[in-house]
This record gives sequence, structure tokens and C-alpha cells, in this order.
Amino acid sequence: MANSAQARKRARQNEVRRAHNTGRRSNMRTHIKNVLKAVAAEDKDGATSAYASAVSIIDRSAKAGLIHKNAAARYKSRLNARVRAI
Repeated sequence: MANSAQARKRARQNEVRRAHNTGRRSNMRTHIKNVLKAVAAEDKDGATSAYASAVSIIDRSAKAGLIHKNAAARYKSRLNARVRAI
């Protein structure tokens, strides 16, 4: 357990941020899964629109530091390859 007041405050802040990041990470993964479901169903229009929304969420996650910018680029590249393969 934290001993100083500053350490206790940091522990409280970390709990709030961890919960916030968990929700954002879950949202990002949901959007990625939506693209993969549309690709599996071979729905070109649905996959394209789902990809556009997923790219926006992925870029925001990278900007916020939730994921690394290279990881974001990798996600987008792999999703785009699957969408174009339909």
C-alpha cells in the first residue's frame, strides 16, 4: 500500500485511468471484430463502412497512447488487406 499522500493519490488516479482505458480498448476491439465479421460474411459495403469507423477508433487509441502508433498501423494494414480481398 502507498505510504505517502502523493502515492495514495497516484493509486487512485491509476484506478480511474485503468477503467477508462479498459473501456476504450474494448471499444476498439469491438470495432475491429465488426470489420472481421463483415469480411467473413463477404459484405463488401458493410466491411468498408466498418473499416472506416475502425480506423477512426484505432487512430484515436494510438493518439491517446492506448496502443503504439506502429501497432495501430499494423491493425489498419491487416484489416485493409482483408477488406480488399473480398
